Amino acid sequence: MLPVLDLSSAENDPQAFQRSLREAAHGYGFFYLVGHGIETERMHEVLRLARRFFAVPDDVKDEISQLKSPHFRGYSRVGGELTNGRVDWREQIDIGPERPAIVGAEGYWNLQGPNLWPSQPTGFRKTFEDWERTVSGLGLRLLRHWAQSLGAPEKVFDDAFATAPATLMKVVRYPGTPDHSQGVGAHKDSGVLTLLLVEPESSGLQVETTPDTWIEVPPLPGAFIVNIGELLEVATGGYLRATRHRVVAPGPGIDRISVPHFSSPALDAVVPVIELPAELAQHSRGVENDPDNPIYSTYGENAWKSRTRAHPDVAQLHHGIAPAGQRSAY
Repeated sequence: MLPVLDLSSAENDPQAFQRSLREAAHGYGFFYLVGHGIETERMHEVLRLARRFFAVPDDVKDEISQLKSPHFRGYSRVGGELTNGRVDWREQIDIGPERPAIVGAEGYWNLQGPNLWPSQPTGFRKTFEDWERTVSGLGLRLLRHWAQSLGAPEKVFDDAFATAPATLMKVVRYPGTPDHSQGVGAHKDSGVLTLLLVEPESSGLQVETTPDTWIEVPPLPGAFIVNIGELLEVATGGYLRATRHRVVAPGPGIDRISVPHFSSPALDAVVPVIELPAELAQHSRGVENDPDNPIYSTYGENAWKSRTRAHPDVAQLHHGIAPAGQRSAY
């Protein structure tokens, strides 16, 4: 089982919490977070509203089809996303910061723009905008603890998030199927930090602890499942390394709802590289060098790489590009 960290314990013993946070991210790249101060009922309400959206007719979902958004926002039908060139068996809404599009944008600046919000169910937009603000605040709290645990100033990451953070949030449903095993294929997250809310008693998330060794990660009541992204790997020279994970599609008659929140800095932000204390630096593994998945220090380049690979239909339709090489999920 993954480590369970209690954020409330940081109030009385911050150094102990920071040590546990560092060790969990170094050893696993994943952990459960409890004691975060977000009410369980609020978490359940977010999941209930997500499930209500996926129950609306297909024509209502298609009103906000991602094919209408050059910013990769809105609804993707089942089978509308790829990981490693294979179809992911899930449907979802992609939500980012609500900002105007940039006239004449090039490259990753095309990721900035308005969201596509569903007309049903009532209250969807407000609920998820409120959720985004709350979870973004939680992510920044964790990053400050991480910074201190690595011997850096508490607010070393703050500047990257201070203006126009480019957070991405997904509202996802994995429908049951007898024909597909890949809910979402093995991948790493391209941002800094992911906080995942998933329905109680669901299954399917798996984490690669060592090469080709996968463990099940079931939900824990009232907990977020947290993992680091590629940019935190860059920031620590590989001392903290993003971990591959995947979701196995549910069997017939079962589905799965989840709401991942990808804490990400401004599109043009360069995440600072921390000079680790000697006792930590000697255990750094270096940033992974994968020619099929280059990791960029500027967040926008990393996000643009991932979004155009995952949604080649949107990339081709709106930007005239067809990603080359292996495709990733985020």
